[in-house]
Amino acid sequence: MTPTIDDRLWAAIGDPTRRRLLDLLLVDGSGTATSLSVLLPVTRQAVAKHLGVLERAELVVPRKHGREVHYVVNEAQFSRAVEQLASVGAAWDARLRRIKTIAESIQALRPKTE
Repeated sequence: MTPTIDDRLWAAIGDPTRRRLLDLLLVDGSGTATSLSVLLPVTRQAVAKHLGVLERAELVVPRKHGREVHYVVNEAQFSRAVEQLASVGAAWDARLRRIKTIAESIQALRPKTE
């Protein structure tokens, strides 16, 4: 069964800064806008906006600790993204195999030149 592709999810993942944020959160377990901004070439405010997009796509979950908000990856939603990516990849693999078969059939029909 092919999962439904969630455009909001993929729009969020489509940005390289947000992918880097996800990478950092997966490695470190959690992070704040401030701690993450130190690791990226963007401002803390930009990181906060990117985290907001990831939160709306349900890829991260904010957890308030005193005055700070720590973000963690939502593993269920991240797993959904991985599943969707695998499904899209498998569909494209099948298409490419079909194109290869057609190209080989055309090539086989061409007269051989010496």
